Amino acid sequence: MAKAFFRLQKILRRTQFLLFFLTAAYLMAGSLLLLQRTRLVIQQGSRGTSANQALPMPDGMAGVGIVDPRTLQNSRPSPRLLVGMDALQEPALDQRHSPRWLVSRNSELRQLRRRWFHRFISDQEPMQTAGFKGMKHTAEHKGTYMGCFSDDSRERTLKGAVFYDLRKMTVSHCQEACAERAYTYAGLAYGAECYCGNKLPATASKPEECNSECKGEKGSVCGGVNRLSVYRVEELRAGARRRRNVIYRGCFRAPENLTDTFPASLIQPNLTVEMCSEFCSKKEFPLAVIRGRECYCGYPTGRFSLRDGADRLLCSGMHNTSSAAEGKYCLVYQTPVQDTRCTDRKFLTTKSKVFVALSSFPGAGNTWARHLIEHATGYYTGSYYFDGALYNKGFKGEKDHWRSRRTICVKTHESGKTEIEMFDSAILLIRNPYKSLMAEFNRKYAGHLGYATDRNWKSKEWPDFVNSYASWWASHVLDWLKYGKHLLVVHYEDLKQSLIPKLKEMVEFLNMTVTEDRLLCVENNRDGNFKRSGAKQKDFEPFTQEMKDLINRYILTVDEALRGRNFTGLPREYVPR
Repeated sequence: MAKAFFRLQKILRRTQFLLFFLTAAYLMAGSLLLLQRTRLVIQQGSRGTSANQALPMPDGMAGVGIVDPRTLQNSRPSPRLLVGMDALQEPALDQRHSPRWLVSRNSELRQLRRRWFHRFISDQEPMQTAGFKGMKHTAEHKGTYMGCFSDDSRERTLKGAVFYDLRKMTVSHCQEACAERAYTYAGLAYGAECYCGNKLPATASKPEECNSECKGEKGSVCGGVNRLSVYRVEELRAGARRRRNVIYRGCFRAPENLTDTFPASLIQPNLTVEMCSEFCSKKEFPLAVIRGRECYCGYPTGRFSLRDGADRLLCSGMHNTSSAAEGKYCLVYQTPVQDTRCTDRKFLTTKSKVFVALSSFPGAGNTWARHLIEHATGYYTGSYYFDGALYNKGFKGEKDHWRSRRTICVKTHESGKTEIEMFDSAILLIRNPYKSLMAEFNRKYAGHLGYATDRNWKSKEWPDFVNSYASWWASHVLDWLKYGKHLLVVHYEDLKQSLIPKLKEMVEFLNMTVTEDRLLCVENNRDGNFKRSGAKQKDFEPFTQEMKDLINRYILTVDEALRGRNFTGLPREYVPR
């Protein structure tokens, strides 16, 4: 009996020790987790994130502390996320048509409110000399490394084309991009920016001053702060294919004095479009102008704006004679060279006193409008959300906190009294709901530049999408008309048709003044990097008659509301009659 009791006592002692050990381990793990979460909160607080910006998280993300914004963008939020959200307090247009998805989508947008985390894009500071020694101007790159050069953004030598990739830039990527456009030199700066040209920069710098590691290639140098790592890319040119051909711009009346209007010229017997374009490309001008045997190179200017085209017949026979229509008309072509007079952008040097929104329904052209505004004003635009694809292609305001007031305006798709009244004024961009719905559906399933598949369009997702998003299109406009303090209403169709006048109106609304030459440069670069290539034709009509009836009712409601506020009504091209 005593022996059995001794064995039991021994087992209990072992069990007690085991429980004590497990309890201690549990407490230590909990303490470490608490410290880690506290550190994340401090980091977010140091970036200016306020307490009321805490985001609800799906079950799978609870307690993690970091949420991938791409996951939030591409997945529908759980219904549990809607509890306590402000969206529930804002009634929709009509409870019969608005709905369950509209609230969910508003929740989805709120989750993206300020979600900039160190995990996704780390701002790499320029490396020290010790780190520089470990980097290389890699021999596997086909181009020849020419050295480190000083880079002045106001008088840039390599200005033929400009590219950004703030996550994946490599030396080879920059070289290939410049070679495809038939440039001689490729220069990299800040680890993520690529510049092309045919002239070598004049001022050389110390090799160690090019000390920024390429964002997409560890161990390789991609320039530095105001420094360019320059490569000669001629070896790539032999097998390179130009990214785009010379584009015919039209027949135009020639200015009175062509030599004063255009900085470079060439007289060549049997002149061809290819000869003139090649000459102007080497001179790094975006326009090639042909009048008989004469070739001129330059930019669109106030003296030659390319606004009033003439009948092409007036330019016919130009290659067979020394002049056409007595030398009054000329043919104009766009070369592969980028017009860089308006590509320089920066953050505001002082905080803006007026907090301006650039508001639109998704798919209404907000990204395009931001491209136009940034290039016209020279200042970055911000965003209420974060889109990595936009940031990586040069929209640096995506990274900045949306309330920093360092950007000229802030993109938002939000609606509702609270979200709208945060802004002092707003540019309200409105687009045909049929086009907006299709554009947003394409983006949702295939990204900024892709197209949804026929399978997507014919699935149950499409009618559900239309039934919910159509009401959001209307409620978005109505809310901004109701709660917006100072509005400029811009119709996408009008902006597309009359770019310069409408863009000038938008710039003036932002209290900015720009030169006509800069606006003409914007027009010359009007498409930007996020224009879908052509319109993918579908062999079926995506909108059923029931969908059309629903959308048309919302169109009439919005049109009436605009006129009731003394704004111009919706464009007649899509208002039901």
